[in-house]
Amino acid sequence: MTLTKSHLIDTIAEQNGFTRRKSIETVEIILEIIKSKLASGEDVMISGFGKFCVKQKRERRGRNPATGEDMTLAPRRVVTFRCSGKLRDKINQEHIGAVD
Repeated sequence: MTLTKSHLIDTIAEQNGFTRRKSIETVEIILEIIKSKLASGEDVMISGFGKFCVKQKRERRGRNPATGEDMTLAPRRVVTFRCSGKLRDKINQEHIGAVD
């Protein structure tokens, strides 16, 4: 199952006794902070969760998959994510427990 923004909002409302409106505001504010920092080229590190990093990609050669035509892809910025050691351990611990 995919965690959606709506599910996140509902969970925050249930666990904290917030109204749905307050939960929506909270999630939107957090996401806007993260988006604005990434857009300005800054990395975002959330302790115990991971780090979102902005990487610069250089111009490179590519191919149009529909036509097979060679083309040049413009330089761009991309966001990568590296999970924290704590998150990695939790993921692996739950995966191992599910296999047993």
